[in-house]
Amino acid sequence: MARLRSFQRLTAHFVDIADFLLVYIEEAHPSDGWVSSDAAYQIPKHQCLQDRLRAAQLMQEGAPGCPLAVDTMDNASSAAYGAFFERLYIIQEEVVMYQGGRGPEGYKISELRSWLDQYKNRLQSPSTVVIHV
Repeated sequence: MARLRSFQRLTAHFVDIADFLLVYIEEAHPSDGWVSSDAAYQIPKHQCLQDRLRAAQLMQEGAPGCPLAVDTMDNASSAAYGAFFERLYIIQEEVVMYQGGRGPEGYKISELRSWLDQYKNRLQSPSTVVIHV
């Protein structure tokens, strides 16, 4: 949940230059599986899409205002983006511009913030040179 709050602060800071989307995939530490001692919620392994939707709602509460998508039960998004269990991406015009490392160790909001800061600076710096004759 701390990472989610950090992500929420990032989205608020860069709302003027980027659209953000959370994609909820399968539960990393289900209460009936590989349990984490510091889990904020007790969520069992999803047996159906309704289970996943209910669990995703908890994530949405942690990042209000950010659109949320839910992966299919065959985990197509997780497989396509190697998100097992959390990952950050920047996609521009269907091209991956930034791919963070796999979570939890590779999940680095600071890297994403740095990329977005650089992008914002490029947007604010005129790239057109005007020559007066």
